[in-house]
Amino acid sequence: MLSISLLSLSLSLAASTWATPLSTGYHYDARKDSPFGLAPLLTAAHEAPYGLVNNSYIVMFKKGLSPVAMDNHLNFLQSAHSEDPLLERDNGLRHVFDSHIKGYAGKFTENVIERIRGMPEVDYVERDQIIRTQDVQELAPWGLARISHRPKLTFDTFTQYEHQPSGGEGVDVYVIDTGINIHHKDFEGRASWGRTIPVNDFDEDVNGHGTHCAGTIASRKYGVAKSANVIAVKVLGSDGTGSNSDVISGVIFAAESAALKAKEAEEEVKATGTTKHKGSVANMSLGGGRSRALDQAVNGAVDTGLHFAVAAGNENDNACSYSPAAAVKAITVAASTLSDERAWFSNHGPCVDVFAPGQDIMSTWIGSDSAENIISGTSMASPHVAGLLAYHLSTLPSTKFNPLASSIVPTTAQWASGFVPPSKLAHPFNLIAPADLKAEVIKLSSRGLLSRVSWTTPNLLVFNNYTTLF
Repeated sequence: MLSISLLSLSLSLAASTWATPLSTGYHYDARKDSPFGLAPLLTAAHEAPYGLVNNSYIVMFKKGLSPVAMDNHLNFLQSAHSEDPLLERDNGLRHVFDSHIKGYAGKFTENVIERIRGMPEVDYVERDQIIRTQDVQELAPWGLARISHRPKLTFDTFTQYEHQPSGGEGVDVYVIDTGINIHHKDFEGRASWGRTIPVNDFDEDVNGHGTHCAGTIASRKYGVAKSANVIAVKVLGSDGTGSNSDVISGVIFAAESAALKAKEAEEEVKATGTTKHKGSVANMSLGGGRSRALDQAVNGAVDTGLHFAVAAGNENDNACSYSPAAAVKAITVAASTLSDERAWFSNHGPCVDVFAPGQDIMSTWIGSDSAENIISGTSMASPHVAGLLAYHLSTLPSTKFNPLASSIVPTTAQWASGFVPPSKLAHPFNLIAPADLKAEVIKLSSRGLLSRVSWTTPNLLVFNNYTTLF
């Protein structure tokens, strides 16, 4: 599972991020329309609204390609690239995707791309594009209170976050962003550095966006899941920009790391009958134009068992026109306000799954171990849902989603971790599946409370269900 990193497309952090479903026209195989039988060359919808990365491409293989065939293709690529008379220094292969998706990314001339498109194992080629975040506004924190009360917030409730303090315990959350200020005291030692993807960058968040998102997920003061672990996956450069291909590499890293952790937990259950690990979540508060490759990477990561929240975007537009919001297996999150309106900047439409607080959100920041900042965007809404996923993974027993387990063992405090005694089941390690938990989040959400929501957009405001338990 190789993830070679190097490219850097201008991804801008989205203090408000975007979500958008893929259009049907974006998925068809254009090879049949090419007079020379070439694989389709895709450009993001809206002509890549934040720009293209010069001469940078993402090449995706057809499903079922053998390792030998993939190696042969990469050997051909090296030869074709080195023979190209237009070769420029530092161009060439930047990433290899050999995990739940198969392909690679790099900088190539048009001559090389034409040869690549003519190879039968190639499914499609996509121009690499810039992804970004969105910023900022100021006011006071209120989001945690909103997701723990169904009625509209009042003077008495707008500072009250009703929750289970152990929420998030045993859950890892991968923050695919600008990094995390892992030394911030509000993380209480639960923040760690996973991977820095951009070449020649360093293991530090000097932008603040990723730290803010991580704080909303799991910090002591501002976090939804106050006992979860947060792991930095830096895919955006220190200036807050990066490439689509770097983001895809970050998604693959998170999915592989989560799968390894699940395997280790399963072995622990076999050996001891229990484990503290309860699952993994990823948050991506970033976005750009429609990208079939990025959506494919996110959907594939969900298929491996990684729960995923993504921002809907801040363009006041149809979220279905942007990625990764268009990834149908993730939870795409739009932004709401303190007055229970759709935030004016928030994307909308049928690709949105739920709303969460996204305007004037206080959270952790960079510059010291106690820094705070208030910013707005769908980038702030998505971490509320990522935190909620971690919260539910630690507090909802997996027997709720496993009929076999439910028929054997009652859902009691003893098995609240979600694990049935090894003697009772052939497969005792039962993590909640992403599709099941996504359905539960949608089911628990408060319906019809928000104003300024179009009829094509689900009017669902997330709710942690705590105040209905007592």
